[in-house]
Amino acid sequence: MKHRRKLGLLTPSSNTIMEPRAAEVVSGLDDVSVHFTRVEVTEISMRDGVLWQPGFEPQLKAANLLAQARMDVIAWGGTSGGWVGLEADKELCRQITERTAVPSTTSTLALLAAFQAFEVETYSLVTPYLSEIQSAIQTNFSEIGYSCLAERHLNDKGNYSFSEYDETTIERMVRDVATARPDAIVIHCTNFDGTRIAPVLERELSLPVFDSISLTMWHSLCLASCDPGHLKNWGKLFSRAAP
Repeated sequence: MKHRRKLGLLTPSSNTIMEPRAAEVVSGLDDVSVHFTRVEVTEISMRDGVLWQPGFEPQLKAANLLAQARMDVIAWGGTSGGWVGLEADKELCRQITERTAVPSTTSTLALLAAFQAFEVETYSLVTPYLSEIQSAIQTNFSEIGYSCLAERHLNDKGNYSFSEYDETTIERMVRDVATARPDAIVIHCTNFDGTRIAPVLERELSLPVFDSISLTMWHSLCLASCDPGHLKNWGKLFSRAAP
């Protein structure tokens, strides 16, 4: 029997976009399946108590549940590393793998892998987030060498409300930041419906458009030793392996 690769996603509890879009992305692969468990997230802001605290117990408990179904990779399907700090994501992945013996990634670490694969130095940023979150993302990425040339955000603390913006709204934001001609455009949120429009906009704008859900799936596939090239219709991202 051919081995089925199982991708496990830790999903923010108020997220309604990532699960259906992630399932769509891998629906054409008969030897890959995606599985979910939820971690409580109801707001995206810098308010005390909202950001992840040291120890990562909610994520680790959820990862343990996925590991019981023998996942090939476990991913935190959230972009919090962008504003909390990349070291937090790296530590979360270290602890997940230490506890479960399963390779791990996050949506933000997947983005950094894509930046390396495509030799990105400049990017434009599209999110639904608050201004304080948007600024923190740009600062953190700047500290590791990536320059944001343009940005658009909706100043919404969400998280559930992010899912209610339609694709037309996101398309308009992407077109706005494309005029800066960055190396890539980033739709940075796993509850913001950019997955289906990213490849369409890539063709229109002649620029890579990296959507957080697609990024998470791409990096998970690579970590699970799957060839992402079978999913090139979901964007340029899938034409390359993760470094």
